[in-house]
Amino acid sequence: MTGVPYVAVVGSDDPSAGERALTVALEVGRALARRGAVVVCGGLGGVMEAACRGAREEGGSTVGLLPGLDRREANAYVQVALPTGLGEARNALVVRAADAVIAVGGELGTLSEIALALKAGTPVVGVDTWELSKSGRAVDAIDRADGAGDAVERALARARRQTAGPSSPLA
Repeated sequence: MTGVPYVAVVGSDDPSAGERALTVALEVGRALARRGAVVVCGGLGGVMEAACRGAREEGGSTVGLLPGLDRREANAYVQVALPTGLGEARNALVVRAADAVIAVGGELGTLSEIALALKAGTPVVGVDTWELSKSGRAVDAIDRADGAGDAVERALARARRQTAGPSSPLA
């Protein structure tokens, strides 16, 4: 699947993450699949499951990098379940596998994924997610989106800039 954008969708694994977050994640997954992107996530519930569900409903591809060693821990919508045995350290793998990251809401695990992505130079688009500051000053490292469609457009545009080379079909 070379030339296809891989977009990580990160957010709370709590199934009660909030109706808006789950709805946004579902729509993000659907929109990514319609645009031919592969959805990458941590493979569990909440926002990750909603994004995978949306992608699968549209015939898209999903990859889950699991914290444990059992593939059966993946949500029902993960097509490729990769157990890492790394616990939360697998967050680094999730963002490194992606050309762009969409953060939807989220808790501290999401914050770690945002930080790891930014450190690696992977663009992050956020919907209702963390605000960053350093020494009391806002840091505009996260590209803010108004909703699912806007987030997908921004992420795919940023992913193309990350992956496009002179002979790439994304150029």
